Amino acid sequence: MRLLAIETSTEACSVALWLDGEVRERFEVAPRRHAELALPWADALLAESGIARASLDGIAVSRGPGAFTGVRLGISLAQGIALALDLPALAVSTLAVLAQGARIPEAGPADARVLAAIDARMGEVYFGGFAREHDAWRLLAPEAVMAPDAAALPGEAGEGGWIGVGTGFAALDGALRTRFGARLVAVDDAALPRAGDLARLAAAAFARGEAVAPELLEPAYLRNNVALTLAEQAASRQRG
Repeated sequence: MRLLAIETSTEACSVALWLDGEVRERFEVAPRRHAELALPWADALLAESGIARASLDGIAVSRGPGAFTGVRLGISLAQGIALALDLPALAVSTLAVLAQGARIPEAGPADARVLAAIDARMGEVYFGGFAREHDAWRLLAPEAVMAPDAAALPGEAGEGGWIGVGTGFAALDGALRTRFGARLVAVDDAALPRAGDLARLAAAAFARGEAVAPELLEPAYLRNNVALTLAEQAASRQRG
């Protein structure tokens, strides 16, 4: 299987190729340069690997949550390439991509789970809890955008063995890290999602038959969904 993976949902930009189990990646923290870098990097990776675009089996993209502009760009690029090449596509949660890249400490529990969080600005974080299941991550509660003091551990409050990953743990002077305290066995608050990890998740999902037509790809903004819900509630009150 040969997949092209695109990750542009945060300040980091990365592109990766999955070549029958081998991952080749380009990654750079490059705010506001994603549109400039992504396609040339994809072409360079294909050229270096001796792979023609027409020989790809699919396109994978990180669907968010993340920066609105970056999420929209990634979805648009993936759709454009997939439509041009008549290929299936797959959108993967950016928080799941972060979870995939989490470093599990050697001394950590065998059943360690991951809390992935991205700084959403405006005093909020994008947040999700995940448990590893074979070649995928199971979401333990709906992904959400919230203030750190509103975040809760999925499952029983007393459970430990959590790995924290993502810039959401550095936001607001580490408020999220402080909130969960000793229930976190390790934290990487500088981690950013990478296309290589996206490619690994996407390859397994493609193998399970989860790819779709590119026009069906949808971003996950989260904050837009909240705004829509509030607007609907206001309209309902006005009608009442």
